[in-house]
Formats: sequence, structure tokens, C-alpha cells
Amino acid sequence: MASTPFQDLNDYIALPRIGALALSHEGDRAAVTVATIGKDATSYDNALWEVPTDGAAPRRLTRSSKGESGAAYLPGGDLLFVSARPDGQASEDDVAQLWLLPAAGGEARPVTALAGGVSGIVAVASEARTVIVAAALMPSAVTLEDDARIRAERKKRKVSAILHSGYPVRYWDHDLGPAEAHLLAIDLTGIGAESAVVAPPAKDEDAADADPAPYPAHLPRPVDLTPQPGKTIDMAHAVVTPDGATVIVAESVPDSRSYRARLVRIEVADGTRTVIAEEPGVDLGDPALSHDGTRLAYVREVWPTPAGPTPHEIWTSALDGSDPRRIAAEWDRWPSSLAFSADDSALIATADHDGNGPVFRVPLDGGQVAQVTTDAAAYSSLAIDPATGDAIALRATMAEPLQPVRIGADGTVTALATPAPSPVTEGSVEEVRTTAEDGTEVRGWLFLPEGASAEHPAPLLLWIHGGPLNSWNQWSWRWNPHLATARGYAVLMPDPALSTGYGLDFIARGWNSWGATPYTDLLAITDATAARADVDETRTAAMGGSFGGYMANWVAGHTDRFRAIVTHASLWALDQFGPTTDMSGYWQSIFTREAMEEHSPHRHLDSIVTPMLVIHGDKDYRVPIGEGLRLWSELQGAHTGAPEEFAHRYLYFPDENHWILKPQHAAVWYETVFAFLAEHVLDEERELPESLG
Repeated sequence: MASTPFQDLNDYIALPRIGALALSHEGDRAAVTVATIGKDATSYDNALWEVPTDGAAPRRLTRSSKGESGAAYLPGGDLLFVSARPDGQASEDDVAQLWLLPAAGGEARPVTALAGGVSGIVAVASEARTVIVAAALMPSAVTLEDDARIRAERKKRKVSAILHSGYPVRYWDHDLGPAEAHLLAIDLTGIGAESAVVAPPAKDEDAADADPAPYPAHLPRPVDLTPQPGKTIDMAHAVVTPDGATVIVAESVPDSRSYRARLVRIEVADGTRTVIAEEPGVDLGDPALSHDGTRLAYVREVWPTPAGPTPHEIWTSALDGSDPRRIAAEWDRWPSSLAFSADDSALIATADHDGNGPVFRVPLDGGQVAQVTTDAAAYSSLAIDPATGDAIALRATMAEPLQPVRIGADGTVTALATPAPSPVTEGSVEEVRTTAEDGTEVRGWLFLPEGASAEHPAPLLLWIHGGPLNSWNQWSWRWNPHLATARGYAVLMPDPALSTGYGLDFIARGWNSWGATPYTDLLAITDATAARADVDETRTAAMGGSFGGYMANWVAGHTDRFRAIVTHASLWALDQFGPTTDMSGYWQSIFTREAMEEHSPHRHLDSIVTPMLVIHGDKDYRVPIGEGLRLWSELQGAHTGAPEEFAHRYLYFPDENHWILKPQHAAVWYETVFAFLAEHVLDEERELPESLG
């Protein structure tokens, strides 16, 4: 068997990985973010690479110990990015600023010096040197100097407290507040290769009571487009007109214990704000702008209720919100991205579809939606080459991570040169399908190790995806089946009820009843797969994270067919999860009280006989640590045998969130999982990672 990086976790975590793509306005080049393992193998370093869209070889653009992200091009080819490089810092350590790398050559230089840094690049005008960035400012600050002073005072006094007057108070993996997310406009006219670099005045660290220095006069002063925005849950989605004069923002506004998104038009020159589309109980988001700057596209979603999911509708309107029209009303898919075609006659969209994530063409004149790509792949970071009309995107399959490609109007996909070649995998992958008990077809992916046969059937791992509104349709660095197949396991990755890409009715089959049809779907496709001659039905395990962890807990309480269960970041007691998750308004609105009680895994504690490996990160705010702690406590409390007979284990990460992101922690995660599975599925003893003590 040929050696692959999936046989050694040190080799695996060292694989370079592409994260995002940005296309130049001229369409001749793209910038991709590539993460590589750091020298001490404890973190990843991000760098930007330029990929010519004509197929020429890529070249590395940036190098720094802090890394770079969030790339975007200005007209003419100057590249913008966000980095916490030490040059040009305002007042705080490790604060990211906006940087500019001139197309004509020369060194990158910072173009902001905000005390709280820049969160990301939101939009760039196609015909002007106007960039819209997201940045956090203190709510009582009137000027940028005020913001720096207040931050300096908090830092000096070591104050981290946050006083809340509304909900929510945190989001995914970070606290909300005290600073608030703003959109800032920056005019970079005159800032380029010829502009002088003037160092900010040196700070006197001993002058503790001195006010921070004024905002550097040599840098363009950002204009606040969203003064006093209040608390928002994340960076706003926005587009800017080609001339840089007008910004359309999908703005989050508080609504009970949640937020809803409305569309707001902002004039950059004077900050005039106009709400152009807003509806109670409706989210309006993901705005896209036509190339001529006259037409807006967006997604409209009525908030779901326990009665069922709602469609994600595509609408277009004029920039002032007039002439709203729904298009593709019969298309039963949820778009994940929208972009106008080069001639503005259609939208180019991506969406989950039957286990893949194709590109679609959505005509604006009411014509039928057409699927452009037909391969078994998922596409993202979609951008339109204005010169050819082709799409430049990232493509991934279940066997290959993200790679840059060109997509022709006829669906032809041409690989571009890549700075991070795909690793060699082993074994095989195929689609599997079965019929559920209600007659619905359920599909999934099956990964088989080399040598799996009737004479040597492979043990089976059922991997359940999170979401639950999600689909297994592309490569995952966190849940990578190739690591399991390299160790001799077959891996089944199914899409049960609630999965996206199969229509609204398929999602509705599991709505308000997570433990019903999703569970029977999983068992049906597991039965069909375990019946294969090359799979060993006597040696099986189930694994899942987030909603997949919920299902793993539910499986544990309803069947003893699996020899081991791994549950990561899992929901255990829905009555506890509902009010403690970061977005409780949403999660409690999609269940009836009766369904939340009926489908809570904790009610079936006494039926659990399968050894469970419980995994949780303390900084997980989507599924709070209380779920893992309660599950672990109640497993302990239910045990009546001798202590040495207690088969469950708890892997705890004090400084990780919903995902396990640090490379050495990822290695520990996999090592612990495989050791646990070896013990209970293979009847083998495996050493745990030495780093666990």
C-alpha cells in the first residue's frame, strides 16, 4: 500500500489547505488564502497566493508571522488584505489592520490604524478606490480617538466586564460587546505604490495617563457609515455600487431574543440611510449587485416555525427597493451564494443539490433554472470574470479539498494551477442509496478502505453530519473520512431527513421531530450498507458532532446495535440547550414545547448501554459546555457497576470552541477517537496520546 498523509496525523495536520478566493475586477487573477502548519506545528500560518486565471503558475504574495486573510482587489490590481502584522499598529497588540499591496510592485503597507483593528473587508467598488470594511468601535466613542482612549483605559485598568441591555450576549465562539460592529468607508485614492510610508508616532509606554495619539494624518480617515449601530451578531453583508457612492447593507436588527435582517441603502458621501426592504418575521440577506449598478438581488426567508421549514426565495429590485420581483419561484433549493452574470441577464448561484453543490443559472426573465455543473462536486467563492463571462470558483469533492477552477457557460470545468495540490488518498468512495420506511430515497457517501472485500469485510463507522440543515457534499478537514479508511474502516456519511439539497419536503420530514424520521433514515441506510459483503455488520460504531452529536446521543438511547458511539459538541437536554445557546430565540421557535420534550436525548439515559466517548470544548457557545457536562455527569450517575467497569470517556478541551481548530488538538482528537474505537470495535488495545498524560 502506498504511503499517504492520512496514515500519520503529523503528516495530515501539515497538509496545506486553501480557504478562500477573491477575483480581480479585470478577471485576470485571483488571490487565494493558503494555510500551512507553523514551525512549531501548534498553529497555522495564512498567506496569500496569486493564481492567474489563464492557467499560469501561482506565486506567493505575502509572508508574515501573523498571516493574512480577507483578500480583495482594487480596480487596477492593487491587493487589499487584513493582517495583524506589527507595522502600523494603533494601540493594542495583535490588532489586525487593512493593508495594501501595490500591483506595480513594492512592499505592502497598512492603510488603517484603528485601535480595535479591522474585522474584515466587506465590499470594494469596481470602478473607484472605495473599500468598505467592518470594524468594532466602542459605543460611547464619538471619534476614532475616543475609541482608542476608551480601549486604552480598559486595558490599563484590566477591565474585561461587559454590561448588556439586550440579547444575545455571545455568538458561536466570541462575546458580543462592549464594542459594536460598524461599517467604515475608506477612500484609497492616491494610496498606492507612489504613496509615502510614514510611521505612526512612537508611544510612550510610561505615559499611562496620556491620551492616545491622534489618528495618523498620513492615512485616509475612515468614514463611519453606521454610527450607533447597536449590538449586531456578526459582520454585515454589503455590496457597493461601481462608483463607490452607495452601499446596500443586510443589516441585523434586534427582534425579541433574535435578530432579523433588513436591507438598508447608505450614501457614502453624507451617510444618508434609507431602509429599502424590511418585513417582520422575515430575513432579507445575501445581497448581490448587477455589474451596471442598477439592480439588486437578495434572498428572502420567512422565519420558520414548528409547522415546518420555509423556502429561501430569490428576489430582485431596484437599488431603492422599488420594483421587487421574485424569480425562480418553482426552484426548490436554498441558494448559498448569488452573483450576477457578466451581462446581468441572470444570477449565477450555488446550492446544495442531491449530495453535491453545483453551480446554477437563474434567469431574471422568469425562465427555468438551469444546472451548469453536473460533476460530483461542490463550488464556493464564486466570482464572475467580466471579460469572458466564465465563473472563477473553488471546487471540492468528497475526495479532494478546495481547488481553484474556471467554469465555462457550458459547464466545462478547468482546473487552475494551485499552490496547495490535493493530497493522495487511498481506498474508494461511492454513492449509496436506500429507501426509508416512508418510501423516500435516502442517499449518502460510502468510503471503503483498500482491500475491503467479502473475504476481508471492513468495520463500519456511521458519521452523522451537523447542522441539521446541512449535507455531506464536500471535503472536510475536521471530519475527514480518509483518516478512518487509512486505518481500515469503512465510513458511511448519509444525508437523513433535515438534510439540504433534496427539497423542502425532505427537510420537513424531520422538522419538529429530530428523533423520529432522521433516526429511522440513519438506521435504514446503515442496514443497507451493513448488508454489503465488504462491510462487517458485527463491528460498527456511530459518530457525530453538533446535531450529529445530538443524533449520536439519540442513537445511544434507542439501540444497542453499535459497539461504540462518539458524540462531539452534542445536544443532550433540549430544555437546557434552548435557553443557554447563543441564539436561543431561533432554536426555541422551531420546536413545540411537546416536541422539545419528546425528542430530548436525556430522557433515554437509562437505555444507554453502548460505550460513549463524549467530547466538548469549553468555548463552545452554540452548544454550551453544560450539555457535555450534564451528559457526562448523568452517565456517571447511571452507572451501578464497579468503577473499573465504567466504559464511557470524556475528552475535554478548555480552550477550544464548537470546532477543534488547533492542529495539535485536532491530532489528539483523532488519536483519542481511534483508540476508543479500536478498543470497542476492533477489540484491540491502543495507546492514548502521551500528551494527555
